[in-house]
Amino acid sequence: MSIPAFGLGTFRLQGQVVIDSVSTGLELGYRVIDTAQIYENETDVGLAIATSGITRDELFITSKIWVANFAKDRLVDSLKESLRKLQTDYLDLTLIHWPSPEDQVPVEEFMGALLEAKQLGLTRQIGVSNFTVDLMKQAIAAVGADHIATNQIELHPYLQNRKVVEFARRHDIQITSYMTLAYGEVLKDRVIQQIAERLHATPAQVTLAWAMQSGYAVIPSSTQRANLHSNLKACDLTLSDADMTSIAGLDRGQRLTSPEGIAPQWD
Repeated sequence: MSIPAFGLGTFRLQGQVVIDSVSTGLELGYRVIDTAQIYENETDVGLAIATSGITRDELFITSKIWVANFAKDRLVDSLKESLRKLQTDYLDLTLIHWPSPEDQVPVEEFMGALLEAKQLGLTRQIGVSNFTVDLMKQAIAAVGADHIATNQIELHPYLQNRKVVEFARRHDIQITSYMTLAYGEVLKDRVIQQIAERLHATPAQVTLAWAMQSGYAVIPSSTQRANLHSNLKACDLTLSDADMTSIAGLDRGQRLTSPEGIAPQWD
């Protein structure tokens, strides 16, 4: 995979909270950090990284371009601002965060500008987030599938997004799962709890392991050291085929994130 399988998300974390989360994560061994312009925490994430003592080449840093910066004359400059805040010369991965509301900026324009950023060395890989099959088709038409490293989407046992996953796989586009724990909802699921009990694991570890065994990258977040440490152990957990089948059967199309005015027409 061109995208590391396990990382640390920072959605909804700001100020000292995100500094502490990232600092603790890096101390525990996390090396993949996911942020975004709209999270308004790039400066604090950059501070945590800068004070960690970890060299840049050991890290994989992702950020996402917000919809207000999609225009060709704004995207590259906004990315340079993100780099300044994060105290780095480049990102490992830069994503288009959401499709442009009402197609105000055509897919071809913002994907072209993102590819230009890659060619300028501002980011090593590019990709998309919250893209439907139709939007992925447009992105591929604009820059080619080879330039689209991932589509980061809401994906958890209750929303398995199979149409998007299948299309992405046909074009060798990696899927990154966000909200893999569904705000904690799936941790209460009896099927997942029973698997966890049998494996002497936590429901979160089981869910994250399911996603990674399914071929997805994951970026869980936490503000608690114990949870950050525990989540990391999902990388060493192996589920049986029967476990995987049981969790696959939990899909019920339960989408938790669909912001009005920004979300596309979902598949």
